[in-house]
Amino acid sequence: MPDLKTVRAQKGPVTYLLRTFVIVYLFALVIWPVSELVKLTFAPTEPGEAGGLGAFLDRLQDPAMTYAFGLTVTCAFWAVLINLVFGLGISLLLVRYEFPGRRLLSVLVDLPMSVSPVVVGLALVLAYSSGSGWFGESLEGLGIFIIGSTPGMIMATAFVSLPLVIREIIPVLEEIGTDAEVAAHSLGANAWQTFRRITLPSIKWAIAYGVVLSLARSLGEFGAVKIVSPGAQFRGETATLLIQRQYTNYAESSAYAAAFVLVLAAILALVVVTFIRRPEDRT
Repeated sequence: MPDLKTVRAQKGPVTYLLRTFVIVYLFALVIWPVSELVKLTFAPTEPGEAGGLGAFLDRLQDPAMTYAFGLTVTCAFWAVLINLVFGLGISLLLVRYEFPGRRLLSVLVDLPMSVSPVVVGLALVLAYSSGSGWFGESLEGLGIFIIGSTPGMIMATAFVSLPLVIREIIPVLEEIGTDAEVAAHSLGANAWQTFRRITLPSIKWAIAYGVVLSLARSLGEFGAVKIVSPGAQFRGETATLLIQRQYTNYAESSAYAAAFVLVLAAILALVVVTFIRRPEDRT
């Protein structure tokens, strides 16, 4: 019986047809639009303008764009840090412990992937706004403002990107099992020593993989952030919100430049993920 590699190596009309279909599909959906974005990013804004890399760098020096990317990086950093801590804890809880409601928690973890980010932002407003929110007035009495401020934007970003960390760690935890951890406990290691010396080294690449994907998702978040953010220039405007404002205000060159930076960040994330994958996962 031929193995899988032999079957894959066989070529025929169906194989070439599928390859052609995939190439055409990717070209129409990804390659062509992105190439148009790249072309317009370095194109001159007005007739007679030089364009090129110099014009692109000049657009990035706009104070509004500098502020937007600074806020985007801030929100993404804290969202990824939150997802790392809670994602690791939730993963260990789901894999290593049995408790009532375990399956429900597993379903809730995937909720951000199936619900529109706009709905996520609206839910945060309903829960934390000062007018109708359940906790908004109490928190504002303590001097903590969520909606319309950076903490709310961080919460929205963390919410939509949380599953990316958890769903990378859980399969690895299930794969490595508990034999090494049980052996460590039998030799006198406490829970922290077992986690630091046994569990963490075994899942470190899954953590790195999830963190990179979560970072890429956080940098490009739009819907949830738009709902909870003031969305004004120099006041709660992230890179994605700036792209929308610039494009709708017919400042396309700045919008293209900001979008190109986000595309570069996404490509870099994919490259990093490719290199940190285990060799058996690359095939």
